[in-house]
Amino acid sequence: MAAMEVTEENTRPNYIALLDTPEEKITILPGASADLTSVTFCIKEEDHTLGNSLRWAIMQNPQVDFCGYSIPHPSEAKTNVRIQTTERTNAVEAMAKGMDDLKVVCLMMKDKLAQRLDEGDFARMN
Repeated sequence: MAAMEVTEENTRPNYIALLDTPEEKITILPGASADLTSVTFCIKEEDHTLGNSLRWAIMQNPQVDFCGYSIPHPSEAKTNVRIQTTERTNAVEAMAKGMDDLKVVCLMMKDKLAQRLDEGDFARMN
């Protein structure tokens, strides 16, 4: 078996749950409304795992009328997230709040799991 060639594609950094987000990770696609209450974001190098979780977190915001996500094509590592908000906020603020809220949920889950592991609860399941 031949050795794997090192390319830019297979050496790019792995970003976990948008905690350390580079500028080019999230872009706004053309067609956003002038007041930014209706925007489609493109998140690179992500799939259903983040798309559905982020959609759920954003929909918890009462100022969001609609949030959905799609994977444009299975061979492209992109997730498109569409957000439509009320006039009291814009989609960029809703996306930022959704990412912050999702981060809080993930940190709470991590803490709960660590607590249960420390208590030895998982050992009793076997």
